[in-house]
Amino acid sequence: MAKTIFLVDDSATILLSVSSILGKAGFTVEKASNADEALRKFKAGVKVDLLITDLNMPGMNGIELIKQVRTLAAYRFLPILFLTTESQQSRKLEAKAAGASGWIVKPATADDLLNTIKLVIR
Repeated sequence: MAKTIFLVDDSATILLSVSSILGKAGFTVEKASNADEALRKFKAGVKVDLLITDLNMPGMNGIELIKQVRTLAAYRFLPILFLTTESQQSRKLEAKAAGASGWIVKPATADDLLNTIKLVIR
């Protein structure tokens, strides 16, 4: 069965390009254009194998989203990747502390993206 990846990014371009890459690789893609929309879907019990979220979004940011998702029992062990333009170590540590499993710096190639995904979902 195809794995489902939940993609959260306020950039329509990123949502389109990344979901195209994931779709071609055989993944099912669930999308949200902000963290609040994503959190509503999580609270409604969306079934996903991986969350990929942007860091900087209007309203709730990616780190806050991860903290919220981690409080929901069903998603306590869900692999979560950050997809962001930021590469500072302090941000990576903050993301890891919030519960992120890994980090992808934009712009990522399709290979980088898929290889990182393969490391976190089996």
